[in-house]
Amino acid sequence: MKFNDYTYERPDFDLFKKDFVHLIDQLKSAGSVEEVKEAIDDVSALTSSLDTMATLASIRYSIDTKDDFYEQEDNYWNEYGPLYQELNTRYYKAIMESPYLEELKDSYPRTFIQNMQFELDSFDASVIELLQKENQLSSDYQKLIAAAEIEFDRKILTLSQFGPYLQSTDRAVRKEASEAQLSYFEENEEKLDTIYNELVTVRDQIAKKLGYKDFVELGYVRMKRFDYDRDMVEVYRKQVLDYVVPVTKKLAERQAERIGIKDLKHYDEALQFLDGNPTPQGDPDYIIENGRKMYHELSDETAEFIDFMFDKELVDLLSKEGKASGGYCTYIPDYKSPFIFANFNGTSGDIDVLTHEAGHAFQVYQSRWIKQPEIVFPTFETCEIHSMSMEFFTYPWMELFFKEQTDKYKFDHLSGAIRFLPYGVLVDHFQHEVYENPEWSPEERKVCWRKLEKQYLPQRDYSESDFLDKGTYWFRQGHIFASPFYYIDYTLAQVCALQFWKRAIVDEDDKAWGDYMAICEAGGTKSFLETVDTANLRSPFEEGSLERVVKTIDDALEAVDDKAL
Repeated sequence: MKFNDYTYERPDFDLFKKDFVHLIDQLKSAGSVEEVKEAIDDVSALTSSLDTMATLASIRYSIDTKDDFYEQEDNYWNEYGPLYQELNTRYYKAIMESPYLEELKDSYPRTFIQNMQFELDSFDASVIELLQKENQLSSDYQKLIAAAEIEFDRKILTLSQFGPYLQSTDRAVRKEASEAQLSYFEENEEKLDTIYNELVTVRDQIAKKLGYKDFVELGYVRMKRFDYDRDMVEVYRKQVLDYVVPVTKKLAERQAERIGIKDLKHYDEALQFLDGNPTPQGDPDYIIENGRKMYHELSDETAEFIDFMFDKELVDLLSKEGKASGGYCTYIPDYKSPFIFANFNGTSGDIDVLTHEAGHAFQVYQSRWIKQPEIVFPTFETCEIHSMSMEFFTYPWMELFFKEQTDKYKFDHLSGAIRFLPYGVLVDHFQHEVYENPEWSPEERKVCWRKLEKQYLPQRDYSESDFLDKGTYWFRQGHIFASPFYYIDYTLAQVCALQFWKRAIVDEDDKAWGDYMAICEAGGTKSFLETVDTANLRSPFEEGSLERVVKTIDDALEAVDDKAL
């Protein structure tokens, strides 16, 4: 059965509630731990079916935000999602109050019970209306970004389709493309400010109604940060400033010299080489064909996985009108199917999709054995270890896609990994400041962004864009609107993935792939730091861990004659 044959049917909330509450009652009246476990299995199956419908609706709406049917379904899930969540909290409370709780802790992964406690700590029926509003505002942002139709180069482009123009070797084209893309954000500045202002307000209200000091505290609970806190993140951010920013400043200077520009402007940053950035040497069909070949040669497990994905058409890769921006991987439980969504645009990012999002998909494919839907995927920062590490494990096959541009791609990709860290930390730091000061006006938020931007990205020059110089770059960062605090995760995972790069590519450690497979199979049964330990990596929070890995990368990049690429 292929993806288009997967059946979607809107659930009947009252019927679902009746069945769900019946199972909760069974759990409460259970006379043994075995009866409790049977009830948990039944609830997990029912929840998985519900998740299947919600996920199918979400995927199909993101593929075409102009589809009237799935727009109505999106509205349904925005409205009813919190009501289903309220039922989940009843289930979690029943488990946490069970006389068999200690025996259950011995029967399930620690994260299963932790997940329940964190869900209980982040929800109460009194905030349902506020959660519904938060959901709708997030959808409003997604729809506004997807609706962009910008005239450029005698074409009508979406925001995602500007990629090749922003990497043009013609500086005038880069500048014009940047200005055209920015014009959409500038024209919609008031709408974007209003959506985000309302999101901050409603999230602050939710947090305080639940008894938290601010949304930062609630945000960490929502993100299931089981074994680290905001103080540890603050220490980590300082390490990025101390050890990474000096390297990224140096890389910017090398880039300016490579492309023959003394005054590197914001619209120059996407171009890494004077003769153009590395690009895939073939069309999407060529990329898919070689992607299958790559995963067949990487391992037996990845061969089985990629055939499953392509044969069942569980990928949607091409950018088109009405399609939501960005890329993601999700999971359809009843069909035991990962799904990859992306927007190919002819840049090297297309290959990164084939490795990064496929890394997510491969992890969840390997952890389909887990019955409890709450822990099939791990927490976000752990998920990103799988995806970012796959980008490096596939390095030996990059010649399939880039041919004579392979060395150029590897230099660009590795330097890009280190260049990303300060930006990722900036996004996180900004959100801490915003939610610690929810009364700020839109103008005050922009001032804050620009101030932090100058710390983390001191090389960035907006002297030819008043709009960006006042602190609006973050408008394009969907995570800030839809997934608060989901961004530091990428940087923490990147530090771990770079350790896999060192082991697998530099040191040729034949145990690296086995460690990677172990954490894929573990799924969400382990916390972030437990996963790091299982993978035989060093924690990003460990003193000195960042300094060492950054030095290794800096040395590797210094050894490359980038002007000859």
